[in-house]
Amino acid sequence: MRVDKRKVALVGCGMVGMSYAYCLLNQTVCDELVLIDVNEKRAMGEAMDLNHGLAFAASNMEIYAGTYGDCRDADLVVICAGVAQKPGETRLDLLKRNAAVFRSIIEPVTRSGFSGIFLVATNPVDVMTRITCELSGFNSGRVLGSGTALDTARLRYLLGEYLHVDPRNVHAYVIGEHGDSEFVPWSQAMVATRPILELCREGAGVSGDVETEGISQDKLRKIEEQVRGAAYQIIDAKQATYYGIGMAMTRITKAVLGDENSVLTVSAMLKGGYGQRDVFAGVPCVINGSGVRRILELPLTEEERERFAASCRTLQESFEGVL
Repeated sequence: MRVDKRKVALVGCGMVGMSYAYCLLNQTVCDELVLIDVNEKRAMGEAMDLNHGLAFAASNMEIYAGTYGDCRDADLVVICAGVAQKPGETRLDLLKRNAAVFRSIIEPVTRSGFSGIFLVATNPVDVMTRITCELSGFNSGRVLGSGTALDTARLRYLLGEYLHVDPRNVHAYVIGEHGDSEFVPWSQAMVATRPILELCREGAGVSGDVETEGISQDKLRKIEEQVRGAAYQIIDAKQATYYGIGMAMTRITKAVLGDENSVLTVSAMLKGGYGQRDVFAGVPCVINGSGVRRILELPLTEEERERFAASCRTLQESFEGVL
């Protein structure tokens, strides 16, 4: 009998949660998936719908609707529950409404005997991840948020499109708050091993071809603005974002369950890194079976450190007085 099942408990069966669940199924990420929602009937329906696709999947997952008691032996509890972001509403505006929701989730999960890792996707994700850590009493390394993982993917996609390079060969990060104060430390952005700012100074494309349009710093700034405003644009067009974040969360889940030691920009607690302490923010981290193994501190310029500090101040101010 198999006793080493990779088990994920998903709390919140909205569009984000189910995009994540669907991605887990298609990528064969776990062996057991329990769906938990305040609307128990919906969780049952979602489980049925997913199970009906098992005949077409490479996975043989066990999928069912459950309760917080089912979190007891889970490797990962993923929280997507919360009220939705409204058109024109900032992520930080969601804070007070979602803090109340989390109070009703964390206590029964921890009471079940859960001793795994929390992964938070609910916005504002950095503050909600800190709230999860505070309410659970867990070691901060075992509590992480989706952070700027999706923002980083958006950045690499746009840079790859602009530079005519596979996004997987673009190495650049979005750090800080998953929100309006996030930014790109361009000093650390590279195509393969070539710094992007160096290519800007050369005024030539990646290939060096004279017909290739030069790389412009002004264009890079516009790409950064596109990344920062992407969620607002999608929400305006279709009322919510869910596919991209579902895939980002799946990638984080694979890093945890596979004990990969992969570098991903998740929301993690800073303990002196970047000159910041006791704040959760999106930074490159080594992720494995224990959660956040370590934070990789990038050698930022002075201006970039100031921008990161300002982003962390925004997050500190948002957290004050919540609990």
